[in-house]
Amino acid sequence: MTSLYWRIFGEGQIDLVLLHGWGLNAEVWGCITDRLAPHFRLHLVDLPGYGRSQGYGVLSLREMAEVVLENAPQQAVWLGWSMGGLIASKIALMASERMQALITVASSPCFCASDEDQWPGIRADVLRGFEVQLSQNFEQTVAQFMALQTLGAPNARNDAQKLNQVVLDCPMPEVSVLHGGLDLLAENDLRQALINLPIPLLRIYGSLDGLVPRRMIPQLDALWPQSRSILINHAAHAPFISHPDEFCHQLLSFIRALSLENEDGVTKGMD
Repeated sequence: MTSLYWRIFGEGQIDLVLLHGWGLNAEVWGCITDRLAPHFRLHLVDLPGYGRSQGYGVLSLREMAEVVLENAPQQAVWLGWSMGGLIASKIALMASERMQALITVASSPCFCASDEDQWPGIRADVLRGFEVQLSQNFEQTVAQFMALQTLGAPNARNDAQKLNQVVLDCPMPEVSVLHGGLDLLAENDLRQALINLPIPLLRIYGSLDGLVPRRMIPQLDALWPQSRSILINHAAHAPFISHPDEFCHQLLSFIRALSLENEDGVTKGMD
């Protein structure tokens, strides 16, 4: 029997759903939950097949989104990091009426690089290399991927250790689920679908991110002029770990601004 791990706590009136990235689980948010809990009702989720949400097997992006949405509050701000940002974006396309705002962190609507349209991202051969390595030594491969996510950050080694501890503290995903997650990153492209997204969108990036390069920011600024982008200097792929104070400040400022600027009910409950 499958069961989605979903923990709710916090003192605020606004529901904030947080979706983690590939290979990890909801404990990755532990470095900022104390800062956010006074302002939000936090929803910490282990995505299907990850952490304590075992038994789901390999799911497509739509299937993953459907499982998470089924358990979600009727109205919420959604924040997704890396792969979690892709899933949150898919949920926004499926049920925008359930979202007050979408925030993506070190995420991309298309993770795979393309020479055809000069789109920056992860090279296809790098993703294939990770898939091969997963079959040979998946624990070591996950550890290497965690190190890659913090590369260049001021305290990269400590940040990588925090990510590794998050993995070790919960059940490991099945190898097939990790493979499926890499396929999900390689196969989906939501750039065009998100052009007419009818809800506020904030995109947060790290200036040193090697997985979601900063070069994509101006391209998405032009493609999605209704969205807003923020670059956190000296941060890599996990800015909420390396720069928690600045990250939470930007998050709170964005949501507070929404409650002042919107008069059409989109952010009802944010006052």
